[in-house]
Parts: sequence; structure tokens; C-alpha cells
Amino acid sequence: MDRKDKKLYTSKDISELINLDHDLEKKKKIRSFRQLNKYAKQGQILFTGSSLMEQFPVCELYSSLCPGSKKILYNRGVGGFTSDEFINDIDTVMLDIEPSKIFINVGTNDMNSDSDTNGEDAITHIISNYENILKAADEHLSDPEIYIMAYYPVNTNVINMLKDRDLYEKFKTRSNEKISEANVQLKKFADTHDCFFIDANSGLTDSKGELRPEFTIDGVHMYPDAYRIVFENIVKYI
Repeated sequence: MDRKDKKLYTSKDISELINLDHDLEKKKKIRSFRQLNKYAKQGQILFTGSSLMEQFPVCELYSSLCPGSKKILYNRGVGGFTSDEFINDIDTVMLDIEPSKIFINVGTNDMNSDSDTNGEDAITHIISNYENILKAADEHLSDPEIYIMAYYPVNTNVINMLKDRDLYEKFKTRSNEKISEANVQLKKFADTHDCFFIDANSGLTDSKGELRPEFTIDGVHMYPDAYRIVFENIVKYI
């Protein structure tokens, strides 16, 4: 091929291709969950949300640390989900299983620099969609206990040192100040609605309030040892 015929891809082109790949992964995951839901036992316990829930090895931790329990846990977290995407696929990731308890963590991707929140402030948008989530639960489920989980802290130093600059650009707008503000608003929301707010972050941070560096993959996502702490903080609610 002549050199002049070769297409030169810009960073924008590459980002669009990466986003397309991520969208395809989400669609495949939803298709898989839709099929799995046909075999799920109703009235059990659901963990759902975005990647911070998807990567929570709650089923493994529960079976190992709570042997003999007859409760069944399902995880329907989908990496990359915004709160809008969660609403769009709420049947698959929440309603179809008809759970008796729901633990939900979604909305942090609304804080990303590339997220579209329809012109709204990200936190306002998140709270609005939690309203929609609770409305759907009220309309389609039989009075489940709903637990809104506090957003986890991040490590801004690790984010700033990311070699993957596209990932850095996506995460750079996340800060512990914004996460703390969101958690305050989520607690206020839960206090005035028929649901509970759980802050499972005790033990995750260093002396500066940052997510402990040994716990994080990229400044945002966490290793299983961190989730062990989260699990121990919430197991009494399960």
C-alpha cells in the first residue's frame, strides 16, 4: 500500500474506537445477564451498578466467609455504566431477578470528564436517576430493601501518574471532594426516601483521606483485598 493511502488515526479516532469496543462489551454483558436471569431464584440478594460493583467479588467472599448460609447472592454490575445506562437496562440489571434486597452503586461514571449528563450537574443528575430507580422498584417489585452504597474514595496521585492518558483524561475530574459531596447528597436522599444509605469506606483510606495505594489498580478501581474490607463493613446488612 502506498504510504499516502494509509489512514492516520488521530487521538480522537482512537478514543472513539475504544468507546465503541466498550459499548459492545456492555451489550454482550447485558445479553448474558438477560439469559442468566432466567435461571435466577427470585427473592434473593442483588448487587448491581457499574464496574465498582461488577468487580466486587461479593459472591466469592460470601461463600468463603459465611459458610453454611442458604442465601443466594447475584452480581449484575456492568463496567462503564452511567446512571442513564443503568436506567435503560434496569429490567436486566435489577427488576427481572425480583430480589428481596438490593445493594446498588452506580453514578460514579457520571462524574467522568466524557460523561453526558444532559447539561445537568453530575450529582444532580445522579440523584434524579436514583429517584427513577426507586420509582421502578416501587412499581415492579414487592417492597425490597434497597441499600444505596456510598461511593468509594479515589487516589488522585495514582490517577495523575496513569500512563494511559485516555484513562487519565476520563478520571481526572473525579476527586475525593466531589465524591464526598455526592455521598452527602445520597445520604440526604436515602433519609427522605424508602431506602438505606451505607458507608462501607471505613478502612479504605490513608491518613490523607485518599484510597490506599496498595488497594487500587488505577486510582479508582480496587483489588480484592479492598473489597474484603467493604464486605466486612456491609455483611451485617446481607
